[in-house]
Amino acid sequence: MYLSTPIRRKSIKMWLLIRLVALLLILLPPSVAWAQPTPPGQVIHANGIDLHYVDRGKGEPLLLVHGFGGCGGQLGSIADALAQDYRLIIPDLRGHGWSTGAASSFTTLNASEDIAALLNSLGLRRVRAIGVSGGGMVLLHLATREPDRISSMVLVSTAQRLPDQARAFARGTTMETLTGRARELWQSCAVRGENQMRGLVDRFRSLLGNNTDDVNFSAARLSTIRARTLIVHGDRDRFFPVEIPFEMYRGIPNSELWIVPGSDHIPFLDDRKPEFLRVTREFLNRQP
Repeated sequence: MYLSTPIRRKSIKMWLLIRLVALLLILLPPSVAWAQPTPPGQVIHANGIDLHYVDRGKGEPLLLVHGFGGCGGQLGSIADALAQDYRLIIPDLRGHGWSTGAASSFTTLNASEDIAALLNSLGLRRVRAIGVSGGGMVLLHLATREPDRISSMVLVSTAQRLPDQARAFARGTTMETLTGRARELWQSCAVRGENQMRGLVDRFRSLLGNNTDDVNFSAARLSTIRARTLIVHGDRDRFFPVEIPFEMYRGIPNSELWIVPGSDHIPFLDDRKPEFLRVTREFLNRQP
């Protein structure tokens, strides 16, 4: 009888605590309610921002670059496997994830300059690389501006120019129209809350919808790339039709093209991940 009283009081206190936390999550501003724990990696200061990155695994360095609206953490599905063979360098692009910088300042060109600064700080003069969607555009800048920086790269669902259908999609993207899985992916990386996500959505709309300079690689410019390049593209990609990877393949001298049948944007997000990892490893490990 004497034991039941403290147990009951403890239960009541716990119930009140849970209710209080739930109430705070409702009442707090979104930027606070979405707050995340401590950053999982390290930070360098470069080009006026704090660039967050994860350095994991052992072996030859392999740079993994995420797409627009994402973050390095979203590449965990392939990073876990690749870390068994490589030292992975996985940054959050400026304004994304844990990296600072106003979303309005983001271009794939200045993101490539941030990545170059990161590699310099780590003493990495030459790396292998994988770029996903917008991350591939970042690698195109890096590979054309510093041709000896990348020995081999895999470009997944990326583009050297933005076709009309991609621009139309970007112009129509708002916080209200971004729904379903896409919204969940963006929100999971907006560690500073709704304002961060809203800024990236606005920049996505203005940069990809209207800017004609940032992603506009001519055939002559692509021809300067020295890196061995594997281009991976789904034949059902809703943003970049198959004409895009074929143009890239014709433009990059030492390139290979893998059109993945029945796949949409970013093929390794579906059941093709094991095949993607096998083909990617074989390509990256192949001697020139």
